[in-house]
Amino acid sequence: MLLVGRLLFGGYFVYNGLNHLVALKMLSGYAASKGVPSPSLLVVLSGVLILLGGLGVISGLLPTWGLAGIAAFLVIVTPVMHRFWELTDPMQRIGERVNFTKNLALLGAALALMAIGQPWPWSLSL
Repeated sequence: MLLVGRLLFGGYFVYNGLNHLVALKMLSGYAASKGVPSPSLLVVLSGVLILLGGLGVISGLLPTWGLAGIAAFLVIVTPVMHRFWELTDPMQRIGERVNFTKNLALLGAALALMAIGQPWPWSLSL
C-alpha cells in the first residue's frame, strides 16, 4: 500500500511540476495576477521543486528532502495563491477554498510520510 500511495502522491507532484514548465506562460500570468514577483522565474523554480519532490517520493531516493521541498512549496504557495477569504464572487471563492483545503491535505500527507521510517520498501538507494 505504501508503494501505491507513493506513486499516487508523488505522481501528482511530478505531473504538476511538469505542467509548471509546459504551461509556463499561462501559470506565470496567473501568478502575476496574484501579485507574485518575478512570476516566470518562480513558476519555473516551484515546478522544478515539486517535480524533484515527487520523484523523490516515487523512487524513495532521498524522500525526506523531496517531502521537505513539497511541504515548503505548499506552505508558501497555499496562502499566496488561494486567498479565498478576499474574494466576493461565490464561485471563485468556492474554487479557491477547495484548492486551499486540498493543499492543506497534501501538506498533511507530506508531513505524515516524513514520519515513516526509511529506507522505504521498494526504494532506490545511493
